[in-house]
Amino acid sequence: MKYWKRLSASEQDRIITEALEKNISYAQNSYSLGVPASQLDEKVFDDKVSFLKDAPLLRTYVANPNHIGCHTMGNSELFFAGTQKLEAEVIELLSVDVLHAEENSCDGFIAAGGTEANLQACWIYRNYYAKEFGAKNVEIVIISSEDTHYSIPKASNLLSIDWISVPVDPESREIRSEEVKSLVQKAVAQGKKYFIVVTNMGTTMFGSVDDPHIYSDVFKQMNLPFCMHVDGAFGGFIYPISQPENLLNFHSTDVISITLDAHKMLQAPYGTGVFLIRKNWMKYVYTEEAQYVHGMDITLNGSRSGTNAVAVWMILNTYGPFGWLEKINKLLYRTTYLCDKLLTRKISFYRNTSMNIVTIKANAIKEDVAEKYGLVPDSHDQPNWYKIVVMDHVDLDILEKFIADLDK
Repeated sequence: MKYWKRLSASEQDRIITEALEKNISYAQNSYSLGVPASQLDEKVFDDKVSFLKDAPLLRTYVANPNHIGCHTMGNSELFFAGTQKLEAEVIELLSVDVLHAEENSCDGFIAAGGTEANLQACWIYRNYYAKEFGAKNVEIVIISSEDTHYSIPKASNLLSIDWISVPVDPESREIRSEEVKSLVQKAVAQGKKYFIVVTNMGTTMFGSVDDPHIYSDVFKQMNLPFCMHVDGAFGGFIYPISQPENLLNFHSTDVISITLDAHKMLQAPYGTGVFLIRKNWMKYVYTEEAQYVHGMDITLNGSRSGTNAVAVWMILNTYGPFGWLEKINKLLYRTTYLCDKLLTRKISFYRNTSMNIVTIKANAIKEDVAEKYGLVPDSHDQPNWYKIVVMDHVDLDILEKFIADLDK
């Protein structure tokens, strides 16, 4: 590990304090006349309470830094340079130490969630095809599996480009090259020339992981241009740890961008996603009309809370790589424990052994049990599956109670 290490609480406090001192202080600097913001309203959010001195994240929240733009490239707003630097450190740590990129080879930012990050990727690739190839929207298409997150059809809708949904095997949840090739051939016959591939590192419902070669082999055989994005919104903070030699990272020359979602496995505040992309790709979404923004805006969301970036920085540095490995292994042990119980009862389920999601056939679970334990269905109208996500609060005692209710 080059960047990821464990830091004590006092060391984190010192670094965050220094970062905030490099940001604008609305309370102490009366000359910040042009900034359309201030610290949080002190009539509502009292910044004099004593506990703030021991809570660097809450101090950041009150200071209210705006991280508009992308801080791994070019210029950014000077008012928040201190906390922007911490965000840039997070992007480099995740790119290099978790996703096997070369040093200083990626850009990225803390997004509002996995949905925004996925939209960002598709936006970039659509504009790339338009600028570099003169492509029209009707010639560009997104392709992904039917288990893909709904943000992908949302991107199709917003960007006015079509989406191809590839069927998966109902038991293994695997996509097949024959299906991909057939659908691509059909798309080409309909005038599609440029492809945006979204491959999954842990689908939302099943935790299934796609083989990216199923896509890349087809496009290379057919000599068709494609840009590959990895949606690791769920799996990004567990699968690279449990399967360090996986194919869904920047070591693969086919992969251009990756989405992570810190408000899932990392337990950051909601509204905290991560978008990572190789250098020289973000330029395709420069908003040149944002001339008043230093460095111009380059993200869908525009203004972003710097507090979320500091939260991710703190979580990663609190655990360090070995602490995080221990946490992941604990969750995987609990997940395996549950699966063993289901196997002995001959209850049908799906699980990727490197993930902490177990999806059980709906006919094996009574509706009142599913409701009692907050199981999530694949469809609220007619569920075929219910999923369990083994997070920190899902301990063995809870799993034992769930199994006992299944037995009833």
